Amino acid sequence: MNLSLEVNMMGILSDLPNIGEIVEKQLNDVGITTYEQLKECGSKQAWLKVRAIDPSACIHRLYALEGAILGVKKNQLPIETKAELKNFFNAFSK
Repeated sequence: MNLSLEVNMMGILSDLPNIGEIVEKQLNDVGITTYEQLKECGSKQAWLKVRAIDPSACIHRLYALEGAILGVKKNQLPIETKAELKNFFNAFSK
């Protein structure tokens, strides 16, 4: 874990990579207010919670949540991780 992520673990979610004000508000609205809560919930469950209040939540939001947990930009996620998340997303997009 990089130092800036460590500093932000109890801080504002929008300080994490990929998390802007809108996604932070959505996470807060579903009861996720800290990095620890996001990490414990996991990107998939967090995305499902957000999708319940915002049906337009797309695969990029799922990638963004995973990247925030890992402390990387969503475009830096490993190919295998993206493939797993895409399969998960597709299961809920039919």
